[in-house]
Amino acid sequence: MLYYLFDWLQDLDFPGAGVFYFISFRASMAIILSLLISLLFGKRIINILARKQIGETVRDLGIEGQLEKKGTPTMGGLIILISIIIPILLIGDLSNIYIILMLITTVWLGIVGFADDYIKVFKKDKKGLSGWVKVWGQVGIGLIVGIAMLVSDSVIVREKVMLPSGEPMMEVRETELPGEVPVYVTVDVKNTKTTIPFLKDNEFDYSSLLWFLGDKALNWSWLIFIPAIILIVTAVSNGANMTDGLDGLATGLSAIIGTTLGILAYLSGNIIYAEYLNIMYIPFTGELVIFMAAFIGATIGFMWYNSYPAQVFMGDTGSLAIGGIIAVFAILIRKELLIPILCGIFFVESLSVVIQVSYFKYTKRKYGEGRRVFLMAPLHHHYQLKGYPEPKIVTRFLIVGVLLAVISVVTLKIR
Repeated sequence: MLYYLFDWLQDLDFPGAGVFYFISFRASMAIILSLLISLLFGKRIINILARKQIGETVRDLGIEGQLEKKGTPTMGGLIILISIIIPILLIGDLSNIYIILMLITTVWLGIVGFADDYIKVFKKDKKGLSGWVKVWGQVGIGLIVGIAMLVSDSVIVREKVMLPSGEPMMEVRETELPGEVPVYVTVDVKNTKTTIPFLKDNEFDYSSLLWFLGDKALNWSWLIFIPAIILIVTAVSNGANMTDGLDGLATGLSAIIGTTLGILAYLSGNIIYAEYLNIMYIPFTGELVIFMAAFIGATIGFMWYNSYPAQVFMGDTGSLAIGGIIAVFAILIRKELLIPILCGIFFVESLSVVIQVSYFKYTKRKYGEGRRVFLMAPLHHHYQLKGYPEPKIVTRFLIVGVLLAVISVVTLKIR
């Protein structure tokens, strides 16, 4: 809203109004505003949750200090959602397709998570929302994002197209090569390309998997593209949900991941840096930096109350939403294949559950009794049962998260 006010003031030649066009300025405003909202209103929301006895139910897992968390207010993800949405509504460009998709993702998965927490707390049903209902909610947002990327004229990629010898040169860029000067034009195209980490020619088109369709492959690329998006959104959203088991772990990792994605979005949305780094230039994605700045501010602000010992838990209201936000953001800037590295902790936590359950079922069929690979899954509980203090586990996981973030950024140059 303020974006349009300053746009109007700029038309009136109001002094200083033009500063609002700078992404760096609005990103700074977004992170400050989201931090202030989470810090100033977070305590009030926690008090409301406590008065309504919206407390966490804790099973006795045999972990020291686990039962002490019983009754801690949950559904604190509302703090994160509010701290993201309000700054974006105020200073974001609400006509930008990428901002629209991120807002829809935030609200959509926030509602799914809220419904799950509501059933657990008020209906006294520990199972919460049916697993299939949550999956269908994640499938729904995947469909929305996938279809929007395929049909929206604003979702484009700028590519270089080489001109044949003798072609008239209109808006032509030249490359300096010994002996000849090939020329090319830059054109905005719609495609289903993404980026593969660590490879020099690192662009991969989902439609290439339909090579047997020949020239019709691009028309049918949605058969691969949309299921891939659904899979990524579901996996990362559930991964964040499983990681949310220790005080400050999921929020801290999300802030680290968000910072990395914000850097990648800025570079991909800036034609100068994209040209220098020889990466895909995606017009209009610079606005996503504003959204991610609000996301970073919201998660860091929430850590004020969620750090050990936590005064509030985010619940599925927050964990499903932040996982979906990370997944959709990475998809929009064509960096989704980087997720196994960048979101490595989420991936390992999810994988530990899959391994534990699969091995237990296999050994139960073969030996008549189920055996376990880990003392408990997800992985962070394994370390708790080994005697590691909770703050130490969180700190070490965050250090690994920083390392994975650095590796993710390094992929821009190491190819």
